Amino acid sequence: MRKIVIARQFCGPPNSGNGGYVCGVLAKDFDGPATSVLRNRVPLDIDLHLGPAEDSMQLTDLDGGLIGRAQAADPAILPTPPAPPSLEAARGAGALCLGLAQRIHPICFTCGPERQDGDGLRVFPGRLEGAPHGHVACVWTPDAAFADADGLIPDEIVWAALDCPGFFAWVETAGRHGALLGTMTGEVIRAPAAGEPAIVLAWPLAREGRKETAGVALFTAEGELLARGHQVWIVSAAPQAAAA
Repeated sequence: MRKIVIARQFCGPPNSGNGGYVCGVLAKDFDGPATSVLRNRVPLDIDLHLGPAEDSMQLTDLDGGLIGRAQAADPAILPTPPAPPSLEAARGAGALCLGLAQRIHPICFTCGPERQDGDGLRVFPGRLEGAPHGHVACVWTPDAAFADADGLIPDEIVWAALDCPGFFAWVETAGRHGALLGTMTGEVIRAPAAGEPAIVLAWPLAREGRKETAGVALFTAEGELLARGHQVWIVSAAPQAAAA
């Protein structure tokens, strides 16, 4: 076990770690697809323990309480993404992001409009014109502040970029805001470079009780698949009927 700190910069809700980022921290040492499960709120700015346990990687508090765990995943869990939109279409969708007009998660590391470039990711997915209901997209250009020594974006940042788009796919589909990321299965096929515009795409998959699943993907401007994921969101209240 080693001590780590999830800094407040990487929040989702104001007092908890960004789900995609923490899932990526748990999964980054696995080769190939991995599944991360969050069991409890992720505290910020305090020491936590991260280390292997049998065939998994676990994040615990200093008293041993489980916060999250990750393990290698069956690639069959990952959905096949739809064809990506053009860069122009993705930019148009991003301008329609509901989070820009409503205070949904204003300081979230991924989708918070109150975060500045290099501090937050500023991923703003919105309704994709001409696509099936619930499909959202945007353009994300990773800031150099998040790059490694080779100018590439680390896996946990890519996982974070794919977090909230799945949430917004269900906001568009069901018209409600209250949900938390419970499980994310993902793989980074090729790390994007800082300054390289990338297309983010997310779409709803299925709903069962309080669980809503979504697919997410990241592409180059030319349509090359960089990363993809499968998410399980836990709705905090009874879901409303989907819009017609």
